[in-house]
Amino acid sequence: MSKDIGSKTIGFVGLGNMGLPMATNLLAAGYSLQVYNRTLEKGRSLAEQGATLVNTPAEVVAPETIVITMLANDQVLEEAVLGENGILEKLSPGSIHLSMSTISPATAQHLAAQHEQQGVHYLAAPVFGRPDAAAAKKLWICLSGNPAAKAEVAPVLDALGQGVFDFGETPEAANIVKVTGNFLIVSAIEAMAEAFTLAEKNGIDRTQVAELFGKTLFACPIYQNYGRMIAQQQYEPAGFKLSLGLKDVTLALQTARTSQMPMPLASLLHDRLLSAVAKGKGDLDWTGLASEASEQAGILPNP
Repeated sequence: MSKDIGSKTIGFVGLGNMGLPMATNLLAAGYSLQVYNRTLEKGRSLAEQGATLVNTPAEVVAPETIVITMLANDQVLEEAVLGENGILEKLSPGSIHLSMSTISPATAQHLAAQHEQQGVHYLAAPVFGRPDAAAAKKLWICLSGNPAAKAEVAPVLDALGQGVFDFGETPEAANIVKVTGNFLIVSAIEAMAEAFTLAEKNGIDRTQVAELFGKTLFACPIYQNYGRMIAQQQYEPAGFKLSLGLKDVTLALQTARTSQMPMPLASLLHDRLLSAVAKGKGDLDWTGLASEASEQAGILPNP
């Protein structure tokens, strides 16, 4: 593949809350895009900006191409890659599949092996950041896989995020890091929920408590931004659905089990998330997990 990829076509599969702003930024950076989404209507805004909409994942593949996938879970990704009209059957030797979905390390291993059989490079590149960060090109990207392929995609990643952390050549390494990060985030959500609810039960304004900690002991984006949402009990619209948070904690527990590592806090969080989904809260933002602490304390949500 030519190292001058600025004039090359990028295939993009998955135009959800994250994929759409990412694809938009690639267009703005001057790349030519062929895009696929199960609901084609989601790609209309990209088509108006010059992207080509196609009807199957395989059709995003062009000669000497990079294909980016940004999909919700392992099953959907495997279908788009290995299923009928999947991308792998069309990718030529030396092409690159940049997998930016949050998936299990086991799935990453499996996909990498399938790509290797065809001489295609598989790179794991999951991201940290919500849709607004994706739109602002402020994603943090974890990367693992073939070094030469990484060098090829560097300009593409620069158009999507504010920084890349390289975790070596093992294909699943970046996915392990991503799962650990999401575990830390949902742990912080639960911790803030309990702390703010304890303050509220004792007559203290939960928004003041969130402001204090966001400016002092925990002056970082998770505690500041998610803390504000939890303090104000604003769980809609969802930037990242609670049901996806359950999926990611499940991935953490699966990885822990295969690694023979106990994760008692992850087990607790899994049950909290599962309870919330069972109550019909799956489409809330995952900060909506905090509503469980409020309800169990006998506090009604804000109208």
